[in-house]
Amino acid sequence: MKAINPNHPHPTGATTDTLWGKDVISAAPRLSWPENPAEWARTIREAPYRSYLYSYPHKTAYRAFDTPLSLRELWEKEELESYFLYMHIPFCAARCGFCNLFTLPDKRLDVHKEYVDALERQARQWAPIMGGRPFSRFAIGGGTPTLLEAPLVERLFNIAENIMGLDPKRASISVETSPDTVTEDRLEVLKRRGTDRVSMGIQSFVESESTAIYRPQKPKLVREALARLVEYNFPLLNVDLIYGLPGQTLETWLYSLEEALSYSPGEIFLYPLYIRENTILKPGYTGLEHDIRLSLYEAARERLKQAGYIQYSMRRFAKNEGASDKELLPYSCQEEGMAGLGCGARSYTRNVHYASRYGVSAAATRSIIADYVAAERHDLADYGFILNAEESKRRFILKALLHREGLNLSAYAERFGVSLSDDFTGMSLLLESDMAVVEEGILRLTEEGMAYSDAIGDWLISTAVRERMEGYEGA
Repeated sequence: MKAINPNHPHPTGATTDTLWGKDVISAAPRLSWPENPAEWARTIREAPYRSYLYSYPHKTAYRAFDTPLSLRELWEKEELESYFLYMHIPFCAARCGFCNLFTLPDKRLDVHKEYVDALERQARQWAPIMGGRPFSRFAIGGGTPTLLEAPLVERLFNIAENIMGLDPKRASISVETSPDTVTEDRLEVLKRRGTDRVSMGIQSFVESESTAIYRPQKPKLVREALARLVEYNFPLLNVDLIYGLPGQTLETWLYSLEEALSYSPGEIFLYPLYIRENTILKPGYTGLEHDIRLSLYEAARERLKQAGYIQYSMRRFAKNEGASDKELLPYSCQEEGMAGLGCGARSYTRNVHYASRYGVSAAATRSIIADYVAAERHDLADYGFILNAEESKRRFILKALLHREGLNLSAYAERFGVSLSDDFTGMSLLLESDMAVVEEGILRLTEEGMAYSDAIGDWLISTAVRERMEGYEGA
């Protein structure tokens, strides 16, 4: 949809909207929402943990396209200043009990090499399609990318730089790792190739809690890995912790948090435990008599504030120190223009999201990886989601509102040619329930609203996407 410039005369039927103190072009209302703020707020507060949307539409809403789409035609329409390059390594040492990511427990070196060979073939086909676009971000995720031996990790950087054209001096580089793979030879590669951020999932420093989620790690190993990462002094060290684990109490949760803080990570992510279909742990099982996740979250939030961390989302807390000294290219928080290499990686253009098929079970994942390794062509998109105008709007709202930066109302109006207050009339419920405020034209969640981000995000999912998610049949 072409954006309407607020400085131009109003189009037919449009008016000037001042509901939230900002003159923007508005059109006729398009969606209806609940009208009772108290009832709406009650439903949000009663069930705060509904759906974690780290991207929208969710991967379980992806389906096979009726007609495969040419990647060259998709990407030639993109006109951003810079892009995001992502590589997915779908291997790990063991699958955690809560994990529903596209990953396969497989330590075989020949399997890893075969996969990286396939990723390189894909990159060689994609490089001409991307047309030398500059990348401002590069991330290697999984799975556990550092499960690969150091020479294969080195190859990933070579593919990014020598084939895809990444300039490591202008791009932020992030790599995921795990306590059992933090070895000196791997860290030497990451350091030498300009890695800015190393992220390690710890989840808990209490062995019984790790065991309960089928995560075979000893606290001693975790501490040794963290000490080694601190020694290498990467610009940003991130650690992940999970609250609501089986058997967890407020005391054990805060113990794990204090242990993590003792290594002064620049960034900490706090995740509530979710148990989904097709995972080892089954829905309905937490091992807890009462759901204490919200109280654990609130306790950790206050402790992190005391320690000088700033909350950037429901999950992310960070300190503004130790940042990279690179002169980074600009990049939008909307995460459009993302090129995902590897099986399981997703790619985002403005209107089309695409990926390989998605699976969780070992059999499904192994089959999909085998197809990827055997594939000769990687120039078509045949599985994903085509965003219409409404879904593009919802994505724009979710990617901005659920983060500290907030949703710029004039930016929404400029992009979509209609005011947010007219397009999504129910957004006023956030204000009336004190879960959001408008400050200088920015709609932001309050501290309470941030705590209920997952419920608010779930509320914003369209009926069409929800039906596709609920109808997902992947194993």
